[in-house]
Parts: sequence; structure tokens; C-alpha cells
Amino acid sequence: MSLAWLFKTLLGTLLLPPANGLALLGVAGLFRRRRWAFGLAVLATALLVLQSLPLVADSLLRSLESRAGPVLEDPAGAQAVVVLGSGLLLEAAEYGGDTANERTLVRTRYGAAVARRFALPVLVSGGRPINATRSEAEAMAGILANEFGVPVRWQENRSQDTADNAAMSAEILKAVGIRRIVLVTQAFHMPRAAALFRAAGLEVIPAPTYFMGGDGGAPIWLDFLPRASALQRSYYALHEWLGLAWLRLVVKTGDLR
Repeated sequence: MSLAWLFKTLLGTLLLPPANGLALLGVAGLFRRRRWAFGLAVLATALLVLQSLPLVADSLLRSLESRAGPVLEDPAGAQAVVVLGSGLLLEAAEYGGDTANERTLVRTRYGAAVARRFALPVLVSGGRPINATRSEAEAMAGILANEFGVPVRWQENRSQDTADNAAMSAEILKAVGIRRIVLVTQAFHMPRAAALFRAAGLEVIPAPTYFMGGDGGAPIWLDFLPRASALQRSYYALHEWLGLAWLRLVVKTGDLR
């Protein structure tokens, strides 16, 4: 675990829901005797409520998904499929141990479909989370082979984040002469993931999946009611926008790791 990764994780936690609103409420409570504390408390409450509205969460997701690219129809000469991990479900007794969580499984399933459809070899990428007994890559490879009948040719099992996914996967693929890939991840994650893989020197054909933001049609009254699921979707979207801002910053410094 690097200090840079730890710093990014802690900073991201404070800037993202629900910690962003809770942190502001904490500051307001700490300085409650100051004139501005009440206004800060109102702002924090409004921030938490807004991030919990389906209308807001879906709009944030669509702002990313519109940049993900269309559903894959043509691999355009790609030489391999790269599927990115997104965490594990730890100690799942019904599976005999750690297995893919719902986000990783969504990507793995679509990766299997893409690999079968276009007859391409597969690389899975994802390191071992804290307290896990195996890496995301190992779990994904097992699911692809045993449940989807798709063999995995390469496993990248050391990465801690998407920047690592890109750099370490590129190292493996370039060593065998592969430069052009189909990249599989969720649509809201694709803009940042594709940018990082291109920065690592690979040509990327996006294969986004799981478009969560909807079609942007007329809202209904339920879209104005706070929901925990909407807060989670706001977290995903704001995490990606924060990541894109970080990416712009590190590009200027010339260090993507």
C-alpha cells in the first residue's frame, strides 16, 4: 500500500458522499457559536439531500456515460480484451471464500460475451484488496473459465487502482506485441479508464456496459424523493469526475502512477 494511494483514498472519502456533507456538518457543529455555522449546516444538509435524489444522481451518471462511447459493434482490429476488476465480496460462504462483487461480476459477464463474440484472448486486471485471500484477477479468471467457459490468457494481479490497471496491463500486453485492445468496464468508469490506458501506450476500443443513468426522459415524482441507492450512484459519478480532475493534474506533472 503506497502513501500516494492512501492519500488519494482519504482525500476522496472526504470529498465524496456521504462524507462530504457529514464533514461540513461536523465543522458546523464544532463552530456552532459562530454566525456562519448555521449557514454551513444548511449547505451541508442540502448537499446530502441533493446527492440522494435520483434526478441528480442519474444526471451525474449520464454526464459520464455520454463520453463512454457506443455499445461495441466492431472490435476494429483489436488483439485482446481487457476486463477491469472492481472489488471482491469477502468470505462468501456459499462460494467457499472470496468472490467477485456485483460491480466486478457485471464487467466479467460482459467481458465473456465480448471475448466469445469476437474470438479474442482475455486479460483480467485487479489486485488483492485489503483482507482478501486472493486477487480480483484470480477471482475473475475462475468465473470466466468455470462459469462462462472463457479461458483467461493473462492475469494482472498487482494493481491497486485504475492507473495501476492501465500501467501494469500495458506492460504485460506490450511484452507479447499487443497494442490494440477492447476495454471492458462500466460506462460511467470508461472515460477515465480509457484515458489511462491510452496514456499507458495502448490503443483502446471502448466496450462500455451497464449504463445506469437512464435515457434522460421526463422525470417522475419518485425522482425527487431521496434514496440510498441514488446516494450510491452519486458517489460513483462524483468519484469518476474527481478521478478525471486528478488525472488532468498528474498529466501536467508527468506522473500517472
